Amino acid sequence: MTSPLTLGTAAMLTAAPLLWAGNAVVGRMVHELISPFTLNFLRWGLAFVLLLPFASGVLRRSSPLWAHWRRYAVLGLLGIGCYNALLYAALQTSSPINVTLVGSSMPVWMLLIGRLRYGARISLRQMLGALLSVLGVAVVLSRGELRQLLSLQLVPGDLFVLLATVLWSLYSWMLAKTQEPLTIRHDWAAFLMAQLVFGLGWSALFAGGELALGLQHLQQSLPLAAALLFIALGPAVLAYRFWNVGVSHAGPAVAGFFANLIPVFTAMLSTLVLAELPHLYHLLAFALIVGGIVVSSRR
Repeated sequence: MTSPLTLGTAAMLTAAPLLWAGNAVVGRMVHELISPFTLNFLRWGLAFVLLLPFASGVLRRSSPLWAHWRRYAVLGLLGIGCYNALLYAALQTSSPINVTLVGSSMPVWMLLIGRLRYGARISLRQMLGALLSVLGVAVVLSRGELRQLLSLQLVPGDLFVLLATVLWSLYSWMLAKTQEPLTIRHDWAAFLMAQLVFGLGWSALFAGGELALGLQHLQQSLPLAAALLFIALGPAVLAYRFWNVGVSHAGPAVAGFFANLIPVFTAMLSTLVLAELPHLYHLLAFALIVGGIVVSSRR
């Protein structure tokens, strides 16, 4: 942890998962209207337009962005080009609750990447918290039955979200290792735009591949337009703002545990919007995940 966990930091690290839970639910609602990589591209294209009035200066030729373009290209690939595209792909075959619960393995990947790539120490509390989170993931994958776990067969959505979680963990660690000029890092809109200008290019490339393979589908409608507006403004612009600030204050290891609030919020929203009622094993998984947050974040 880079600094003590304050109420304000905790609020930002809670608001981002709430918005991302909405992203998972909305992504599931429109999965028959639009293919996943096209959805990701249109989402970030709209976010680019929304962000432009606040951060157009970062795109100028004199901007310090271009001296660090390689770093921003990687951040854009991981956090914008890949993560949500893989999440939307996962929602083609999995429910929002299952997708977000499988993604709750994030603390494990946060600790492993921090240790292997950056030499970060792993405390006993963090190890215990990660274990609780892994148990929560195991409970939902097994549907609460040990026999299911022993004969587990992952669906494509499970594999997509696992890959997305690993990439997001690496992205979060890269956020914590500040290398860019302070004129960009201290301006949230400029910092997101610096990633978005490259991430949008990656998203366009992946959407083009989807089209070339004949996998793209798009049914224009008002519900789809409303969904795009929500996921561009809330889960994209606002949530990334909250997450970036929270990671810079609390550190990626602690922030990773807050990301496990996503399935809690997803279950609540799924019940309200999709009428997908959680089962008893979901409640057990929630308890293990929240327990992991509490244990890992205590000083």
